[in-house]
Amino acid sequence: MSLRIGLIGAGRHGSRYIHHLLHDLPGVSLAALCRKRIGEGRPSSLPTEVPIYEDYRALIADPSVEAVVVVTLPSLHPEICLESVRAGKPILIEKPLASTGREARMMVAAAEETGLLLMTAQTLRFDSSILLLKEHWPKIGQCRYATFTSRIEAKADTSFRSPQPGQRGVILEFGIHLLDAVSFLTGEEVVSVRCELDQLPGVGPDTMAIVQLQTTSGMRFVLDIARVVTGRVARTEWVGTHGQIAADWFHQHVSGTFSDGAPLEWTVQPQQTILSTLRAFVHAIETNSPPPITGRDGCRAVEVADACYRSAELGGAIVSVARDTREA
Repeated sequence: MSLRIGLIGAGRHGSRYIHHLLHDLPGVSLAALCRKRIGEGRPSSLPTEVPIYEDYRALIADPSVEAVVVVTLPSLHPEICLESVRAGKPILIEKPLASTGREARMMVAAAEETGLLLMTAQTLRFDSSILLLKEHWPKIGQCRYATFTSRIEAKADTSFRSPQPGQRGVILEFGIHLLDAVSFLTGEEVVSVRCELDQLPGVGPDTMAIVQLQTTSGMRFVLDIARVVTGRVARTEWVGTHGQIAADWFHQHVSGTFSDGAPLEWTVQPQQTILSTLRAFVHAIETNSPPPITGRDGCRAVEVADACYRSAELGGAIVSVARDTREA
């Protein structure tokens, strides 16, 4: 019997999930699809026997759906998560887990109270360059500091969207990958942040952020996150007492110099990160084991994002993640 998954969200990102669920996961089937704009019709790749729902509640209630994957705006994640918890169906939610730490904590608590499997799709954790960096960065010795740069082209339809009051931007949209990657790569939590934004949520969604992070042991990171006109950059550099290492997850390239050795370079094979995320979700369900990226992991990244926005509101002041977000 195949594991029957219901997918909520059929936009550009959701279409990638549709493809993998239909073609790349033996023993898994796409049982149902939910799309908000149902009037746009059936995606051309979707078999006619797969039902389409306009209301996510109907998809979750469908007895043929055994697990749920969510690829929607984060503002919808809390209510979808709670509905899945009530139905007792494991759920995978695309990053960010929620729009705020308060919402994320509520979702995690609801899932843990019932023992429901909740996984966050922080897909950068499965990138080949990031995994190679994780393997080799301890060779640089004690990390003095590290930088992350993530600049992505503005979406074609951005000018047609009306900003909503309190709307958050690039930090949650794709900077959340970097906030999570710091903890994933170091094994430490981010404990404090400083952040500067081009505009606060009360004015409009941020399109540029400079973030300074510090982890439990005192490692320091600088993050450069922005929407740009053209030219994508996705890179991290680590400087330590015994060398340096850099990874570019856009060009799939890693380089390093350790101690007195010659420079080393690796070109890695691109990894289909969404497919790897889905495989991990399915494995956790089938083996009744914790997922590699838990709801708590997703929650922690959103809590760090909360601290970033709080810091920006305070004019770039240092903000403690634990004090100013977890206890909010």
